[in-house]
Amino acid sequence: MLTGLESGLKHYLPVLGWFPRYQRPWFKADILAGLTLWAVMVPEALAYASIAGVPAIYGLYSVPLPLLLYGILGTSRCLVVGPDSATALLSAVTIAPLVQAGTGDYIATTALMAALVGTVLFTAGLLKMGWLADFIPLPVMRGFIQGLVWVTILGQLPILFGLEGAQGPFLEKLRIFLLQFPQLDLLTSVLGLCSCALLWGLKRAWPKLPAELLTVIGALGLVALLHLENSSLALIGTAPTGLPSLTLPVLDLERFQALLPGALAIALLCYVESLGAAMATATPGQPDIDGHQELIAYGLANWGSALSSGFVVAGSLSKTSVAKAAGVKTQLTAFIHAGLILLTLGLLMPLFRLLPHTTLAAVVIMAMLNLVQWQALWRLRRIDPLAFALAMVAFWGVLMLGVLAGISLGVGLSLLLLIQRATHPETAILGKLPQEEMYRDIKRHPDAALIPGLLIFRFGSSLIFPNANYFRAQLRQALASSPFPVQQVLIDAESINLIDITAVEMLKTVHRELTAQGIRLSFARVRDPVYQLMERDSFVKTLGPQCFYERISEGVVAFLIQAAD
Repeated sequence: MLTGLESGLKHYLPVLGWFPRYQRPWFKADILAGLTLWAVMVPEALAYASIAGVPAIYGLYSVPLPLLLYGILGTSRCLVVGPDSATALLSAVTIAPLVQAGTGDYIATTALMAALVGTVLFTAGLLKMGWLADFIPLPVMRGFIQGLVWVTILGQLPILFGLEGAQGPFLEKLRIFLLQFPQLDLLTSVLGLCSCALLWGLKRAWPKLPAELLTVIGALGLVALLHLENSSLALIGTAPTGLPSLTLPVLDLERFQALLPGALAIALLCYVESLGAAMATATPGQPDIDGHQELIAYGLANWGSALSSGFVVAGSLSKTSVAKAAGVKTQLTAFIHAGLILLTLGLLMPLFRLLPHTTLAAVVIMAMLNLVQWQALWRLRRIDPLAFALAMVAFWGVLMLGVLAGISLGVGLSLLLLIQRATHPETAILGKLPQEEMYRDIKRHPDAALIPGLLIFRFGSSLIFPNANYFRAQLRQALASSPFPVQQVLIDAESINLIDITAVEMLKTVHRELTAQGIRLSFARVRDPVYQLMERDSFVKTLGPQCFYERISEGVVAFLIQAAD
C-alpha cells in the first residue's frame, strides 16, 4: 500500500523522484546554470512585459512562482518556464479589444487570462488530454510562429524609434508606422539601434556571454553617464521594490466568456511550445517526458503567475537551451533561479530605473529575429508543397487576419485535409514484379506485370463509413479500366487496420454486384480484428473462408489453378 502511495506521489510530484537522489557534484553546475538563466531572464522578462501590454515589473512578477511550481511538478529536468513572446502576444491581442491598455483593469485582466489558461491546462492534464497537441501539425506551427515573429517585431518598432505606435491589423499598423517614421526621435533611435548592434555583435563573437544583460547594463551606464534621464528617452522609471503580493484574480462571468476562446488557443499553443522544448532538450537516460503531467505542471505554473499578478507563461526553448549549455543537471536550477529573481525584486529594482524602453524593444526584436526560419520553410516547400501551403496559410493568416484567426485557419484547413485524406485514401492496382514474389503499384513500378483475369486492388486506409462509398467507386473504376476481362477481384487488405458495419454492408453490396457480373471476390492479408468483425457479421460465411488468403501470392496461385481448370 505504501509502495503504491509512494508511486502515486512521485507521479504527481516528480521532485520526489530526483531530489532524494541528488548528487553533490551536480550542485556547482546547477548554481552556474541558475546564475546564467538569471542574467538572461531579467532583461527578457522586462522586455516581454511590453508585449503583454503591462508595466515591465510585471514581467519579473511572472517568474518566481512558475519556476518553483514547475520545478516541483514538471517531468523535465531542465525546462525553463517563464514569460514567452508568443503567448504574451496572444494574451495582449485577446485582451486589448476588451480593456483599455495601461490601466489597472488591464493588468487584472491579464492575470485573469493566466488563471484561465492555467485552469484549461490543469483540467486537460487531469483528463489526460495530452493528445490535443497532435491537432496542430508542424507546418502550421512553423508558419504561425513566423507570423508571430513579424507581428511582434512590428509592435516593438515604434518603441525602438520613439514613436507612438498604433492598434489594428498588421498592415494598418505597418502603414501608420511608415507614415510616422519621419517623426522618429533621434536619440531614442540611435540608442535602440546601437542596442540591436551590440546584441548581435555579442551573440556572434561571444555566444556564451549573457548578451541581453550586458546590453542592459551598457544602456543603464550610458544613460547615467550622460545624464539622459531628462532627455526625450522613455525610461522604465521608478518601479516598486519588493515581492509581488499574492492575490486571486477577480472572476467576472461576462469577461470570462470573452476571454475563454483566447485562453483555449493560448493553452494549446503553450502546451505545444512547452512540450516541444522539453522533448527537444531531454537528456538521454533521464525519465521520459510525461505529456499529461506536463499539462498539470504548466497549468499550475500559470496559476502561480496569476496569483503574482503576472501574465501567461510557457516553457522556453531558447532559455532551456541556455540552461543546457550552462550544464544544468536538475530543476534545482529553477529554485536557484527563482531565488535570484526574488532578490532582484527585493533589492535590485532601483538599478533598473534608468533603463530605456528602446533597449528592451531591441532585446525583443533581436530575440524574434533569432526565431526567423525561412530556410526551414523553403526546405518544407521542396519536400512537401502541400505542407508548405499550410504553413503559408498560417503565416499570412496571422498577418492579415490576426493571431487567433491565423492559427485557427491553419488548424481548420489541416483538419479538413485530414478528413479529405481519410475519405479519399490512395488506391492501387497491383502487378507482380519480375523474378520476385512481390506485388507493387503498376503506376509506380511499370515493370510490374498484371495477371490476366485477376484484379489485385489495394485500399490504403482503414475501411469505415466516411470512405466506404469511395472504396466502391474506386473499385468500379479499376474494373472499368482493366485491359482484360476480370474473372476475380483480390483485395489486398494489409492497410485496412479497422473496419466498421457500414463498410461491411458496402462489401456485401460489392459482392452481390460482382457475382451478378460473374466475378469472384477474395481477400488477402486481412488483419485479425477486421476478419473477426466480418465473421461476426456473417460476411466470411457468405463469401466462404476459402476466399481469404494469408498472402497475395496464395490468392494468385489459387486463381491460376481455378483458371486452369
